[in-house]
Parts: sequence; structure tokens; C-alpha cells
Amino acid sequence: MRPVACRDRSVAVRRGGAGLLLVLLTALSTILVGGSAHAATTPCSPDDATACLNVTVTVPGTGPAAGVALSVEGADAAVDVVTDAAGKISVPLTAAGDYTVTVDETTLPAGTVLKDPSANPVVVAVVLGRSAGRIVQAVPPDQAGAAVEETEEADPTTGADAGSTAGADTEAGAEAEASAEASAGPGTNRYAQLVLAGTVFGVLLALAALGANLIYGTTGLSNFSHGELVTLGGMTAFMAVQWWDLPLWLAIVVSTAAGGLMGWLLNRVVFGPLRRRGVGITQQMIVTIGLSLAMLSGFLFVFGARPAPIVSGISQRMQIGPVQISGQSLVSVGIALVVLAAVAFVLARTRLGRATRAVSDNPALAAATGIKVESVISRVWIVSAALASLGGVLLALYLNTTRFNFGSTLLLLMFAAITLGGLGSPLGAVLGALVIGLVVELSTLVLPSDMRYASALVILILVLLLRPQGILGRAERIG
Repeated sequence: MRPVACRDRSVAVRRGGAGLLLVLLTALSTILVGGSAHAATTPCSPDDATACLNVTVTVPGTGPAAGVALSVEGADAAVDVVTDAAGKISVPLTAAGDYTVTVDETTLPAGTVLKDPSANPVVVAVVLGRSAGRIVQAVPPDQAGAAVEETEEADPTTGADAGSTAGADTEAGAEAEASAEASAGPGTNRYAQLVLAGTVFGVLLALAALGANLIYGTTGLSNFSHGELVTLGGMTAFMAVQWWDLPLWLAIVVSTAAGGLMGWLLNRVVFGPLRRRGVGITQQMIVTIGLSLAMLSGFLFVFGARPAPIVSGISQRMQIGPVQISGQSLVSVGIALVVLAAVAFVLARTRLGRATRAVSDNPALAAATGIKVESVISRVWIVSAALASLGGVLLALYLNTTRFNFGSTLLLLMFAAITLGGLGSPLGAVLGALVIGLVVELSTLVLPSDMRYASALVILILVLLLRPQGILGRAERIG
């Protein structure tokens, strides 16, 4: 038996590692979610009789501009409004037509002017059942003269491009991306539509989260750079379609292959040598945080902060009973389900799957029985990164956009899904992602849309407090 002092020291080290992980997750969630949690404007929901005009006023590099006065004049309205703490206004309109939006320049933050003074006032076309949006930038006088961005939000009845507005103002911490699938258009039931949106989102999130759980199961490593592998897939697909003019199906293949190659490189160049040198899991986890920041900066340098929608066309939505879904989302879910089924088959029925499960259960015993542990881990890294990149493409198609911090925004949700389902359990990751997807979408019934991802943090904390092993995880005795 081990001496009491050694056992106590082991318990303290493991508890300290768990505490460090919880602190890191909490800090990350604060950074990712906190920027949007301050929004106070009641969001306008378009329907067949209502249109929404949304305007965000921001100072690049500083944040939202609160207290800026604007006037909206048009067919049936003459409204004076003031931006809230998030720099936003949301005006419901009951008649289609052209509306003139005028910014009172005297109310802009001190020392700033409109970036494009010639676009004030500006005429915005409004259509019933849709949301029209505009981003107004206030800059120092020496930076004035460039054009102001104008964007249009998703059409809830046709599934139009939502990414152009949702989250477009990165510096101001504007609203998160949202799929048109969550919008209840004419002829739909709102609750059924949100359940459908949550299920679709959960399936796609499961595809991205599964890889991270496989890595944890075989190496014990919580990979904080996994979100950037998701971003890699979305951005590669964006380049393939928009820059290289490749068809979408080929872009998906290229993105998945790029993710697999990146996984092989990370294991071969970084984590393989660290394991051979006996570097601890905590130190490796810190390395993944550094990799995440480096890759995030690289994406920002190459692609900038603006949204990068993979496809610019409109995906027609189909009515199925009380819900609507776009053909693009149906194809994405179909691909995700086929891939998830293939991974389950490989893990359960093939030699590689049995070797992977053996390494996950006991690496030393697996090595003693002749299994090449390092070879298995290398293949797991390749598959994990490929799944993350494929998930990134499908999520970007579902949310209608991608951007430099796309994966980082979803990383908290992936960790919450893995923790809820059970660390190291592939099936648990899928179940956890489905629960997280439903909670995220249904939470918009009682929470502002900007705060929908914050519900994942609540679930994460509750699971760690009440059932640390998750739904399908195994309780382990320490000491």
C-alpha cells in the first residue's frame, strides 16, 4: 500500500489540476460570452406582418457607442431612438418601404465623427418578414472618409444569409451568429422550430466535439486549440469557394483533408515530442492555449475581422409540418449523421477502433499486448482534427458565416458537451452536444439571443458540481 502522505499528495495534485481546468474554462467563457452579455435592447422578431430595422453604432478599437440619437422616418413611422449600452437600436416596422435613418452627429462620442459623413442620412429598404441592418462607425476625424458597412440580416422565410449581420461588428462585441433555422416564419410553431434548430445545431456541434473527446480519451489532454481546428475548416472552405471557385462539395473535402493534415502536424511536431520527453498533461494543456492564441492571431491577420460566409446564395426553406428547414441544413445534418455513424462503426467493429479503446482504457497494458500506442494516438489526432474541420464547415453553413474567432466562440459549447456527456466517451460527447444544442436554442425563449451561449457555462458548472463524470462517464476513485 502507498504511504498516506503520497496518497494525499496525489489527491491534492489531481484536485489542483481539476481546479485549474475549471478556472481556465471560466476565464475563457468570460472573455467569449461577456462581451455580448451587456446588450439591453429588446430584440425585434420579424414575422409576416412585421419588419425589423437594427442599427449598431460602434467606435472601432474602443467598443459600442451608447447614447447616440437616431431618427427613423418612412412609410408608417417617424421614430426617435437612442442606442443602448451595446450601441444598438431595434425598431419594429409594420409597413414595407424605404426608411431614412439619420444619425445626430452631435451625440457621437467625444472626439469622433462619422466614418462616412456622406452616408448620413441613409435610405434602408425594409421588407416585411425580414430584418434590415446597418453598422455605423464613429472614428477620429483623421480616419473619416471610408465607406460605412451596410448589411442585411437573415430572411426567416427564405433562409437568406444571416452571417452578413450576425456578429459583423467584432470590435463592439456585437450579437453572435444565429441560424435562420431558429426563426419562426409564417406557418411555423415557434417552440417546434426552436427544438428543430437545437437538434440540428446539436448534431453539428457533436461532430466538432467528438474529436476533442477522442484526444482526451487516448491522451488525457484537454485541447484548447480544438476551436481553431474548427475555424480552420470554415476558413479553408471559404477560401476554396470564394477565392479558388471550387464547388462546395469539393471545398468540404479539401477542408476536411486540411484539418487532418494539421492534426498530423500538431502531433508529429508538438505533442508527440512532448509526450516522449515526459511533459505532464497540465503543461501540454498550457501549450494548447498558446497554440490557440497563435492560430487565432494568424486567422485575424490573414482574413481580418469581418464575417466570411462560405456561400452567398439563398438556401430556400421547406415547410415540414409545423417547422421550416433549409435544404442546406438538411444536407449538413445528413453528412454529419453519416460521419458520426461511420466513426461509431470504426470504434466498435474495426481493429483500429478496438486498439483505440484499449489505449483509452490503459495505455501501458495496451502497449504490453503489442499495440503501437504512438501510432494509434497519431491516427486519433488526424481523425480528430479532420472531424473538427468538417464540423467547422457544416456549422459555418448552418450559421451562414464564419470568421477568425468562429471556433473559439464554440469552444465553450464543445467543452460543455464533452463534460456533460462524459470525458473520454464518444457517445457521451454526441449526447452532450444534443443537450447543449437544445438548451442553447430554447434558452432564447427567456434570455436575449446575445446570451444564448452563456447557458452552456451554467450547464458546465452544474455538471462539474453535481456529476463530474458526466452522463456516460465512469466515476473514478482517487487515492
